[in-house]
Amino acid sequence: MALINENYFKLKAGYLFPEIGRRVKEFSDSNPDRKIIRMGIGDVTQPLVSSVLKAFHEGVDELGKAETFKGYGPEQGYAFLREAIAKNDYQNRGINISADDIFISDGSKCDTGNIQEIFGFNNKVAICDPVYPVYADTTVMSGKTGKSSEIGYFEGIIYMPCTEENHFVPELPKQKADLIFLCYPNNPTGTVATKEELKKWVDYAIENKSIILYDAAYEAFIVDESIPRSIYEIEGAEKVAIEFRSFSKTAGFTGTRCAFTVVPGSLVAFDADGKEHPVKPLWNRRQSTKFNGVSYPVQKAAAAIYTEEGKKEVKKIINYYLENASIMKQKLLEAGFTVFGGENAPYVWVKTKNNMSSWDFFDKILKEAGVVGTPGSGFGPSGEGYFRFSAFADRENVIEAMNKIQKLFQ
Repeated sequence: MALINENYFKLKAGYLFPEIGRRVKEFSDSNPDRKIIRMGIGDVTQPLVSSVLKAFHEGVDELGKAETFKGYGPEQGYAFLREAIAKNDYQNRGINISADDIFISDGSKCDTGNIQEIFGFNNKVAICDPVYPVYADTTVMSGKTGKSSEIGYFEGIIYMPCTEENHFVPELPKQKADLIFLCYPNNPTGTVATKEELKKWVDYAIENKSIILYDAAYEAFIVDESIPRSIYEIEGAEKVAIEFRSFSKTAGFTGTRCAFTVVPGSLVAFDADGKEHPVKPLWNRRQSTKFNGVSYPVQKAAAAIYTEEGKKEVKKIINYYLENASIMKQKLLEAGFTVFGGENAPYVWVKTKNNMSSWDFFDKILKEAGVVGTPGSGFGPSGEGYFRFSAFADRENVIEAMNKIQKLFQ
């Protein structure tokens, strides 16, 4: 008798973004002539920059010649990309991360979901609320939790509410957490964490022999030089943190798929007898067994981001999205909303008016303005009464959408 993983039954009926898609499709099918402006799922709209495209084409052309053909590549990623990342994202910033610490993948979503495979089932996992759904859902799938409570909290997960009162930066958990998911700039709230705030987490992890799983997918959007772009800017973090980064939003690779995870050689975890074990060999073993690597043309395209021309082109795209976020924030403030984020991040976090629920707000702006965003409650109970707008849209659509919302809530 084939048995299924019954942990899947604990999950909510549908993942947040497919549910958004279902509602939008239902409305679109009933109103085929209505224009819909999509600012919900954080998918980019600007095309790949010319340096990336040129490298991409070169990589494809190489596959068409016997002398330059590439078959299976290294599961950890090609050395040319790992070295470019180590130099530009870390070493040039005074951070001691080597190419050997970097593992190329097809997305941070995959890596943040798969990382728990190398850790034991008895670990207590701490996540923020609201939070990117993958952290919680994959913890449930892995069998580390009990059932969900009436408010949506799963037994066995340590929830850390992020609210307006604590500026959407969680307090240290009162009970001991073994694995801690943190995401800054934050998805969904668009807030950032200071060096002082991150230092508290690193100190906590050192004291409790915990590991921080740090999602820095949006670090390229930080413009405030005082805000850390990597957890490894904090002293001691290389001993207690894994960092996830992505080219999806940085360089428009949402469809191309390329990201990386940093596992420092100094990071250790413990067996049941309390003996230390380096974590990097375990992640290397997992990737070598279950992953065949990102394609050569994609990795060559990603490496082009680190050329002088590539840096300029990508920065221009990032600034475009940041300008979108600024426009959104200003328009929403003018409409009388309480607004967060939108300055060092591509997301704007909005408090709904008149105690309207997140999904009621979603339905209202979809049906009356033709605008799609993301209900805050989909990110966790503390997100109820809030709404996320994504800056990854065409400028004219951003302006049109905000004007419609202003008119709707006058």
